[in-house]
Amino acid sequence: MSEKKTIAIIGAGIVGVSAAVWLQRDGHEVILIDKAGPGEGTSHGNGGVLASCSVVPVTVPGLLGKAPRMLFDRSQPLFMKWGYIPKLLPWLLRYLKHANTDDVNHIAAALTPIVGDSLNDHQALAQGTGAEKWITPSDYLFLYENRQHFEGDAFGWDIRRKNGFTWDELEGQAFHDYDPVFSKDISFAARLGDHGHIRDPGRYVKDLAAHVEANGGRIIQAAVDDVARENGKVTGVRAGGHTIACDTAIVTAGVWSGPLARKLGVAVPLESERGYHLELVEPSAMPKSPVMVASGKFVATPMEGRIRLAGIVEFGGLDAPPSRAPFELLRKNAQSVLPGITWKDEVEWMGHRPAPVDSIPVIGEVPGAEGAYMGFGHHHIGLTGGPKTGRLLAQMIAGRTPNTDMTVYAPSRYKT
Repeated sequence: MSEKKTIAIIGAGIVGVSAAVWLQRDGHEVILIDKAGPGEGTSHGNGGVLASCSVVPVTVPGLLGKAPRMLFDRSQPLFMKWGYIPKLLPWLLRYLKHANTDDVNHIAAALTPIVGDSLNDHQALAQGTGAEKWITPSDYLFLYENRQHFEGDAFGWDIRRKNGFTWDELEGQAFHDYDPVFSKDISFAARLGDHGHIRDPGRYVKDLAAHVEANGGRIIQAAVDDVARENGKVTGVRAGGHTIACDTAIVTAGVWSGPLARKLGVAVPLESERGYHLELVEPSAMPKSPVMVASGKFVATPMEGRIRLAGIVEFGGLDAPPSRAPFELLRKNAQSVLPGITWKDEVEWMGHRPAPVDSIPVIGEVPGAEGAYMGFGHHHIGLTGGPKTGRLLAQMIAGRTPNTDMTVYAPSRYKT
């Protein structure tokens, strides 16, 4: 390996903690810095699925025509804080320009190397850390009302097929024999193998971070203001009025990475895709595997003592409080697709998924800032792609050439 370095990682979600584990295995000193602590943000509240097949972006052809109708239909999983539109509009116009076939193919081809082997990536990351117990290999099912409903999603399934994903189909009684917990109104499922889920994402990331700390890593709870440089080279990070010395700094702060990136000369057009989850605590029955319910575009994932429902999209920025309607829609959807299940309690959560305008994460070295790296912008597949992103960053920092073409993720595409 290259010489031993002191590496400050700004953001202790799944990407930052994954980078820390791999860098520590390379012999480096690591410092994890997070304003809330490890696994407290989006890495706590995500859907929990290792969704390797989730390479089809939100910006599919026809989105521009569907979105206005979805916004005014309270049964649809798209919400807007209307007062935020003036601030959102420049980002939104650039985002919607990618809703075409060529760009979708480009995005899917870029995402597949990051997420396409997620289960194995997580198992390799967690091996020997104490976090392995949270990883459960499983199928991942997309549920439809019937075959015609499934065939209406042919564009997305064709994209998955082009990128190497295969599935089998369960229809009618075959699906209900596989998992009798779901409504009889669902009569078709596309089942993908070699997927998995995390039974408690927040505790999983915390256990990984605890392993880093037990092996000599430092964990600092602070907000980072800037990356200090001398003669174009990183010398430290500024947090809480102090400078923490380091040779290398990695920005892995999710949607909060934007201001730091700008100070490093990289202006990533980044918005919060506000995500909601509703947990059904101590349910009377559990789904066999995580599922995506196509009619409501939400995920139901079996977790430790609870079912987590997640998958709402809301645009409204970082500061507005949660809306009530998304929780009500998730509750209504749960009662519809899991009609026989009762539960003892509920937990509500809202968090922020980092959405760049091109739906492709920003991963790599910052141009003109030696020792500065970035790893953020994974939209709604951060948990899925976190371990591979962390490993790629560790390889690049060590001077090894990744077996993935990194140019498509390069921060230089947003250099100011």
